[in-house]
Amino acid sequence: MAHSRVAIVTGAARGIGAAVAQRLAQDGYSVGVVDLTEESGAGTVAAIADAGGKAVAIGADVTDAGAVKAAVERVAAELGAPTVLVNNAGITRDNLLFKMTEDEWDAVLGVHLRGAFLMSREVQKHQTEQGWGRIVNLSSTSALGNRGQANYSAAKAGMQGFTKTLAIELGKFGVTVNAIAPGFIETDMTAATAARLDIDFEDFKKGAAAAIPVQRVGQPEDIAAVVSFFVREESGFVSGQVIYVAGGPKD
Repeated sequence: MAHSRVAIVTGAARGIGAAVAQRLAQDGYSVGVVDLTEESGAGTVAAIADAGGKAVAIGADVTDAGAVKAAVERVAAELGAPTVLVNNAGITRDNLLFKMTEDEWDAVLGVHLRGAFLMSREVQKHQTEQGWGRIVNLSSTSALGNRGQANYSAAKAGMQGFTKTLAIELGKFGVTVNAIAPGFIETDMTAATAARLDIDFEDFKKGAAAAIPVQRVGQPEDIAAVVSFFVREESGFVSGQVIYVAGGPKD
């Protein structure tokens, strides 16, 4: 069935989000590059344009319902009705439980869970109207527990429950919903973690790689490849799944 090939990727200014946006553009999607500010998404849009693709940068705080509505409306107006949504926007505010503030808890749960909820609620209107859609949510191996990340772990585990419920609700409209749980991926976020722990990033990566069965850390493109699989026509019987992309088994 014919449907518009338009995708929205949140947190698409850099890291995994930027790689996903570029991969979807390569796959023939026009991409709404959503990040906190329009300026921050300009680099991703330029990279897509340079490769012959089409994208637009949109500034929006995904925790703000009004901003989310406006962002999705702008994508629909400028590129066409979005049928693919990748909820990638995320932040960390790491702290041990006894030191964690309410703000650190609320900020992390807000961006991941409230953000994914607001974006999905807005985009599903377009998907159900077209009778076709793909939602991919970014979880993490931290969902299985990670010291200093009670907020992030709870948010990333929450993304999995959210994914499975949306898969049940939206399946009859031709919409699949899946999650990807990355392990160690080389991004600004993991570099910041190394800095916080006062460890040289190269040493941090070497240590991580030694503990991973395939003996390397992941790249944003590794995640983008799995997103590309999930959004294909032929992946329509795969829904409600969580794929750990971590260089080895995780459960």
